[in-house]
Amino acid sequence: MSPKLEPPPLVAIDTTAAAAHPATAGRLRLSPQTRGMAALLVTVAIWAAFALSARALSASSLLPADAALLRFGVPLVALAPALWRRRHRIAAVRPGAAMKIVCGAGVPFFLAAMHGGALTSAAFVGSIVPGMVPLFVSALMIARGRSVPRGTQAAGLVLIAAGVAALVWRYVVPVDTDVLAGSGILLVASGLWALYTVGLKEVDLDPVGSIGLLCLPSFAIIGILVLTGVLPTGLAHAAGSDIVTFLVVQGLGVGLCAGLLYAFAIRRLGAERSSVVGSLSPVAVVLLAIPVLGESPTVAVLVGVPLITTGVVLANRRPRHKVPADA
Repeated sequence: MSPKLEPPPLVAIDTTAAAAHPATAGRLRLSPQTRGMAALLVTVAIWAAFALSARALSASSLLPADAALLRFGVPLVALAPALWRRRHRIAAVRPGAAMKIVCGAGVPFFLAAMHGGALTSAAFVGSIVPGMVPLFVSALMIARGRSVPRGTQAAGLVLIAAGVAALVWRYVVPVDTDVLAGSGILLVASGLWALYTVGLKEVDLDPVGSIGLLCLPSFAIIGILVLTGVLPTGLAHAAGSDIVTFLVVQGLGVGLCAGLLYAFAIRRLGAERSSVVGSLSPVAVVLLAIPVLGESPTVAVLVGVPLITTGVVLANRRPRHKVPADA
C-alpha cells in the first residue's frame, strides 16, 4: 500500500506536465481543496438566501409544509433520470448512515429551521444554525473516539458558544419566550445539520445520489403528513410570486444547487473543514437582511455575529505538527 500523501496546496501548478507540454506552461490547475472551497463559498450565498426565506415564510402565503414540498420535490423532478440510474446504490446505503442524512437535513431539520426563524430573525437563523455546526460536529467526533479539540480549535468553540450567548442575552431579562424558544429550536436544527454533515462522509454516494437519499424519503414523509392532515397546506391558494420565490430559493437553490455543492465539498475537505461555511454565512445574512427584510442589526447581533464568525474560523484551523530539528 502506498504511503498517504499530504493534501496538495490550494492552487497547484503541474510543473511536470508543463515541462512536457510547453504550451500548457503557466496554466493553473485547481486542486481538489480549491474546488471544494469554491463550492463552499457558493453554498454560503445559497444558505444566506435560505436564512432569509426562513424568516420571510411567516409573512408569505405559504405554510411550512408547502415550502417543504418545494424544497424536497423540485430536486426529485430535476434529477429523476439520474436518480433512477443510482437506485441500487441508494438502496444499499446502511440504515444508520441513511438516518443521519434523512433526519439531519430532512423534514425534522427543515421544520425546525422554519419554525425557529419565524420566532426570531434572519440574523439568528444565519448565525445559530450554521455557526454552531463546528461545535456539534466536534462533539460527534469526540463521541466516536476522536481527540478533544485543543489550542485554537478549542478557543474557537468557546467563541462560538459566547457568540450565541451574546445573541440571546437581551431576551433573558426581561424574558422573551418567543425568541428564547426560537433560539432553542434553531440550536436543535444546527445539531441536526451537524449529523447530516457527518453522515455524508459515511455514505459511498456521489452528490446526486446523496440528494436522492435525502429527498426521496423526506418528500414521502412530508407528503404523508399533508395528506393525513397532520400538517396544513395552503399551496393551492398561495400567491404565485411566493411559489416562484420559494421554488427558486428552496427547491433549486437549497435543494438542488446547495445539496450538490455541499456534498461535493464534504468529499473534498471533510466534515470538520466543511463546517467553515458557517464562518461567512452569518455575516452575509445580517448584511442581506437589512435591504431585503428591513431588519436592523441590534447590539446583540453586532457582538454575537463577529464572535461566532471568528470562532468558526478558529475551530476549523488544523494544528500544525512540529518538525523535529534533526529531521
